[in-house]
Amino acid sequence: MGFGAIVIGDEIIRGKRTDKHFSKVIELLALRGLHLDWSLYLGDDRRRLTEALARSLKTDDVVFCFGGIGVTPDDHTRQAAAGAAGVALVLHPEAESEIRARFAETDTELTRDRLQLGEFPAGSRIIPNPFNRIPGFSLGDHHFFPGFPQMAHPMLEWVLDSRYRERFHQVPEAEQGIIVWEGSEGALLGLMRHIEAAHAGVTVFSLPSFGDDERRRHIELGVRGDPAQVPEAMVEIRAEVTRLGFQWEELRLK
Repeated sequence: MGFGAIVIGDEIIRGKRTDKHFSKVIELLALRGLHLDWSLYLGDDRRRLTEALARSLKTDDVVFCFGGIGVTPDDHTRQAAAGAAGVALVLHPEAESEIRARFAETDTELTRDRLQLGEFPAGSRIIPNPFNRIPGFSLGDHHFFPGFPQMAHPMLEWVLDSRYRERFHQVPEAEQGIIVWEGSEGALLGLMRHIEAAHAGVTVFSLPSFGDDERRRHIELGVRGDPAQVPEAMVEIRAEVTRLGFQWEELRLK
């Protein structure tokens, strides 16, 4: 079971708005000792949305979906989720109660269109919305939020804390690295392969840079994984990088 994110909306993929969900998902997962395994951006195309959700619903992944759960013509997420699951859209009784309460609070007419905001795939659970009480929904381990960050991100935290708390900080992880000045991945490839073979609990990362006016060409080289194995692997990496004749310095990790 991994974690995935789907960000939906023509305004994102056409560059009219900057996505704020991807980085926030990474941040909120990291605070809980978790990480994102994959992400996907999709426009407002019901067929593509349905196909993508049909694929991800067949997995064991926890998937967070942002956008498209309104009732305007360009909102297709609720219908796509129902189609992917092979169920009907139905008015969820708890969603109806929240929506009625919201519009009563604001003394606003509750129209049929507004009530459709509570129509979710049959079998869904609601996700409370502390911003305006118009809920999102969960279908299995797929969780659907509005596209507005000020609504979606508190709702995401609620889902994590109420549904997946037992998974928090279950896999301890450490990370260390160095900057290898004027290094090339070709020259360090043998070292990388050796480290992963000799230390099964770590993963090597290598991030090359061509450099700029402030920093010359370099590679960020390091490992992440089992806290007991990371220091041992880094001892080998530092020694071999030195033997190969490269200058290096410790990488300051965020």
